[in-house]
Amino acid sequence: MATTHNSPSSPLVLVVLDGLGVAPPVEDNAVWLANAPLLHQLLDGPAAAGEPAAPPIAGAPAIEPAIRLQLKAHGPAVGLASEADMGNSEVGHNIMGAGRIFDQGSKQVEDAIHSGAIWGDAWNQVVGRGRAGRRVHFVGLLSDGNVHSHIRHLLAMLERAAGEGAHDLVVHPLFDGRDVSDYTAELYLAQLQEFLTGLQLRYGCSARVGSGGGRMGTTMDRYEADWSIVHRGWSAHALGTARGFGSATEALATLRAENPGVSDQFLPEFTVVDALQQPVGAMHTGDAVVLFNFRGDRMIEFYRCLADAEFPYFDRGIRPTDLLVAGMTLYDGDLGIPALFLVPPIAIADTISEVLAAAGLRQAAMAETQKFGHITYFWNGNRSGKFDEQLEEYFEIPSDQVPFEQRPWMKSAETADKLIECIQSGSFDFIRANFAAGDMVGHTGDLQAAIIAVESLDLSLKRVLQAVQRCGGTLIITADHGNCEIMLERDKHGQFLLRPDGTRSPKKSHTLSPVPFIVLDFLGRPLQLTGVAAPGLANVGATLACLLGVPAPADYEPSLLTAAS
Repeated sequence: MATTHNSPSSPLVLVVLDGLGVAPPVEDNAVWLANAPLLHQLLDGPAAAGEPAAPPIAGAPAIEPAIRLQLKAHGPAVGLASEADMGNSEVGHNIMGAGRIFDQGSKQVEDAIHSGAIWGDAWNQVVGRGRAGRRVHFVGLLSDGNVHSHIRHLLAMLERAAGEGAHDLVVHPLFDGRDVSDYTAELYLAQLQEFLTGLQLRYGCSARVGSGGGRMGTTMDRYEADWSIVHRGWSAHALGTARGFGSATEALATLRAENPGVSDQFLPEFTVVDALQQPVGAMHTGDAVVLFNFRGDRMIEFYRCLADAEFPYFDRGIRPTDLLVAGMTLYDGDLGIPALFLVPPIAIADTISEVLAAAGLRQAAMAETQKFGHITYFWNGNRSGKFDEQLEEYFEIPSDQVPFEQRPWMKSAETADKLIECIQSGSFDFIRANFAAGDMVGHTGDLQAAIIAVESLDLSLKRVLQAVQRCGGTLIITADHGNCEIMLERDKHGQFLLRPDGTRSPKKSHTLSPVPFIVLDFLGRPLQLTGVAAPGLANVGATLACLLGVPAPADYEPSLLTAAS
């Protein structure tokens, strides 16, 4: 008799192909340009020219998904403010793991500014330092990408701080080129400079840029992948010892000329200095620092650099003490980072992994370093620890510390190795894994590298599918948002955008594409769609519960399918 629910001997396996959305097979779609026969077959789209149909797996009939859907992964469907808001990895994993829609960081901040809730005790402490003659620093990503930050939030805080009597305001902007169109740093910097000039005229305060750099080389490391990135930010922002320029505008123009074709995100760090070559915006004892990113993964390490008394990662030199450091939001509730934050978090209880742990099911989670926190911390409702140490195991595969386009396969094979090991062990009811290459390589804007990334995913996915098939389990393939399926920028009319040299502008940001949801069930169950009208990532949680035979919490979005016995 066929098994009617998944068990350790026939586990439920969830593969998240990070950054792999669904889009037409056009000339800049790395998914369809890749030699990826299995993915093409599963996505039910045309194969590349001359490419044969995917062969059957090891003597089995051709693989035909039991369920094939597309899920919304952006905008209100994942708790963001509008349909124009792209999804991202934090949001996607949050919503899948939570099983329901809740306001994400950007919308929480927008609402807090609108209601005035952001101007509470933490803010008053920050401004109090400013009124007492100390500097108030603002560090974060300068763009309107709305993935890690929004320039609108920064400007609102600068206006409020100046209006409440803070006399010395310093901004340390990080250039984007990743969540927004590349080579736009000059536009955002000009907007900031104009606003700071206006503040000085309106309030008679000092308001200036103190330092900066590209986000992927300065300050915004995550998961301890490369502490040298944080070190460069510390030198630029706190100590003021990075390469000096008379203004941020001069710095950007010079660095652009010296590094032709280099993305905004990789521009070197700099410090603004005066006529005597002294930094104009270094941090001093007693200053206040606001980290204005609402998303925490790329701010946690710099926070620790500012706030931790013991710090083993690099020599901070003669550092300022008694810094008051506030984050825009709570970045890590388990670690209490930051200790002070402007917008309180929404509590996320009863995530799917918590529900499964309470039911006694064994779980495993794995990803390479670049996405390890997403498949654990964000998946678990912004919780670092496990729900049950006896029932859960996490596996981190160390990422290479090289530009992603140089090794676009990343750790796809190694992630598949660990996933297959867990499948074959017969130790886990539910196994989830994130494959990072589609997103991280997609962000480089390098189409050829992205094609290789997709090909590496296809090879790994085939091996995983074979392992699931052999043990009679169930495989779900999905993604958290789109990225590598659209690799060139277009205007609202669908026309390609051009760079100053006349070449097409690469797209390095996420997309508004839906994502695949593919179920391959080898338990012999007649799976049926439930007819959810507008399926999205929030429906994943209840679907996992259904397949595992565990009741989903009442406030979950409905399951996408039923598993009849």
